[in-house]
Amino acid sequence: MRNIAFFQLEDWEKEELIIGDFFAGQDVKVTTSQEVLRPEVIMPQSDFEVISVFVDSAINKDILERLPNIKLIATRSTGYDHIDLEECNKRGIKVANVPSYGSDTVAEYTFALLLALSRKIYDSYNRVRETGSFDLEGLRGFDLSGKKLAVIGVGRIGSNVIKIAKGFDMEVLAYDPHPNPELAQEYGFTYDTLENVLKQADIITIHTPYLPATHHLLNEETLALCKKGAYLINTARGPIVKTEALIRSLAQGHLAGAALDVLEEEGSIKDELALMTGGRTLDKDPDYKTMLANHLLIDMPNVIITPHNAFNTTEALKRITSTTIENIQKYLAGQPINLVN
Repeated sequence: MRNIAFFQLEDWEKEELIIGDFFAGQDVKVTTSQEVLRPEVIMPQSDFEVISVFVDSAINKDILERLPNIKLIATRSTGYDHIDLEECNKRGIKVANVPSYGSDTVAEYTFALLLALSRKIYDSYNRVRETGSFDLEGLRGFDLSGKKLAVIGVGRIGSNVIKIAKGFDMEVLAYDPHPNPELAQEYGFTYDTLENVLKQADIITIHTPYLPATHHLLNEETLALCKKGAYLINTARGPIVKTEALIRSLAQGHLAGAALDVLEEEGSIKDELALMTGGRTLDKDPDYKTMLANHLLIDMPNVIITPHNAFNTTEALKRITSTTIENIQKYLAGQPINLVN
């Protein structure tokens, strides 16, 4: 019998697995858990051949040593920086992801954040709700029409952001290490160097994957290149932006504001209660300086932070589930797909 385990499942996902009966007629045992996969939740003698996880599960050497029979990790996400690929490669473990589930979903959320910044939606809402005041003092925003938008990373999500931006009559500048001239001609935008797009943009939005080459892509030096008064949006991955550098730029008034759906040390922030109470150990040693910096960001009046929510629509989650099931089924049939290693 081949054993499959799904971790960090919501109730509706579990119901869909049961109702769908996707592994009917196969000699397969399916285990489900609402827990994030951590060493303490792995039962002794676990013989899972396949595990499916979400981004909060840090799959490292410690985890893999407790799962000696594992052959496939099916992550229910596009990004896979929560999985130690080097360790997986050493052990002959394949990793499959969901290459595309929310290119429209995340692009739409990007503009939700941008509009919240540009029209001070959050401040307006809070003023009326908390004080009952309809005073407009301090709530003046700015138009998107005519503004220059820098799109960093022109993959599926970045391309959809550009399409939406054109609907707002924005001028789009793009940086990508692998330019697509045909796409630029079709959508009516121009590629340039990272330095040049940062210097010109009124708004910068990040849609590049998190890789060693993109770690702290936006740092003290690159943020200093930005036009004074520019805004930053990040719905990609937290470590693409150096938190300390971002705080300094915002505090000095160089950047006018930021909207972030992702943060450095995001996982450690979620685990703060465990850290303080000693309820369990963290998955890795956190960067406490960055954790403190995140709290400073959260308290800044010109910053909007949301809890990694850009992917979270009914439609996108159903696409994630269906693609993950297909990834596992194809692996069981000896025809693995969507492998990242």
